[in-house]
Amino acid sequence: MADSFAVKQFMAVEQPHRAVIIGGGYIGLEMADALTVRGLAVTLLEFAPEVLTTLDPELGAHIRAELTSRGVQVATGKAVAGIGRQQQKLCVQTAAEERWAADLVLVAAGARPASALARTAGIPLGDGGAIRVKRTMATTVADIFAAGDCAETWHRLLNRNTYMPLGTTAHKQGRVAGENMVGGQREFQGSLGTQVVKVFDRIAARTGLRDRGAAAAGFDPLTVALTAWDHKVYYPGAEGIHLRLTGDRSTGRLLGAQIVGHRRSEISKRIDIFAAALHQGLRVEEMCDLDLSYTPPLSSPWDPVQLAAMQWCARQSGT
Repeated sequence: MADSFAVKQFMAVEQPHRAVIIGGGYIGLEMADALTVRGLAVTLLEFAPEVLTTLDPELGAHIRAELTSRGVQVATGKAVAGIGRQQQKLCVQTAAEERWAADLVLVAAGARPASALARTAGIPLGDGGAIRVKRTMATTVADIFAAGDCAETWHRLLNRNTYMPLGTTAHKQGRVAGENMVGGQREFQGSLGTQVVKVFDRIAARTGLRDRGAAAAGFDPLTVALTAWDHKVYYPGAEGIHLRLTGDRSTGRLLGAQIVGHRRSEISKRIDIFAAALHQGLRVEEMCDLDLSYTPPLSSPWDPVQLAAMQWCARQSGT
């Protein structure tokens, strides 16, 4: 929060014209949007081959296209070596000795748990240095609880703790911890990593596991890609949405989904359908039986999430 206020104050006083953002994740993308709207020329540097690495690269490419169409210079595969000054300007330098001048540099290169206090109290740390907790959010030290971005998260599909800092998770964990601190007996029911972000007029969302994570967890993943209209194409304003659905080839169990589409295309609603199905442990085929709403301006009799499920089932069966 203090950093946010500092950036706002700096912009009000210094009136910067050019910004470099280091990191193409959720915060980096949101700030590229916000700073561009404020009139700054923005360069986005990302270490990975594509922006938004929580999505498969095929979908990340759609977000990159949206950024570049709005004037954001995107440079991927860039390892930042340092930030210095050159001729009264900030200068970001990469390991390949490339340089970008800026009035403002924003580092958005990931999060680390603030667990130093727990360490001094003798509380064990777990995945990623986060505070190790039970599903009651209790630590191993009596009467001390932890919740939110400093603590581990029970992953509902992996059936183990991991580090996955999300605002929605923090709220749920905080409620569990608070109830148990006053004598309750509640357990955190787990996270699926459900996320959504707006980048100008595009929305990107994901939930559950992708191929690599699913295979590492012992599943036999199969992923299909589908592009479909967000509503009946004869009704004005139809937009294409891009979906990727992952399921377990052996059991048919739904494992995850990713969607990119226009901000009018109810992407958050559709990813939440997948998240609810994952929470209940549905098989991909059962997605086709869900009684989803339909009206031509908003969807189709078979919603795109169900069309993706049908395509997955056809691929699984080899038809």
